[in-house]
Amino acid sequence: MFFSLYCQANAASGMAVHDDCKLKFLELKAKRTYRFIVFKIEEKQKQVIVEKLGEPTDSYEKFTASLPADECRYAIYDFDFVTEENCQKSKIIFIAWSPDTSKVRSKMIYASSKDSFKRELDGIQVELQATDPTEMGLDVIRSRSN
Repeated sequence: MFFSLYCQANAASGMAVHDDCKLKFLELKAKRTYRFIVFKIEEKQKQVIVEKLGEPTDSYEKFTASLPADECRYAIYDFDFVTEENCQKSKIIFIAWSPDTSKVRSKMIYASSKDSFKRELDGIQVELQATDPTEMGLDVIRSRSN
């Protein structure tokens, strides 16, 4: 039953999710092995793959610099912050990066595959859709995480 639902969900976009995507996400979530993960759709193989992994010490600026200026990507960022009550917290942020300068076909493929891809990553706490860097600035991330 689950398998047929999974196949139907991914049939809409026809994109498979490489096992490495789920594995690296679990490592980020459970072990905090990475600060961020950038995912790319490989159109020829019709699958989502891991493109880049950020070291635990990498800054948010290094993460945003790793996203291409004119191509779509999915990304996960492990955001650490301190609440007003002075508590250390962390949120897992999913970002659908779709810059205005990217190709229309690419935007359509990423948009149609997003929900089925997100379902593979259990534990996302905040979702952002960004078409330019200001829509995913640190101030935006902070306000969405509280």
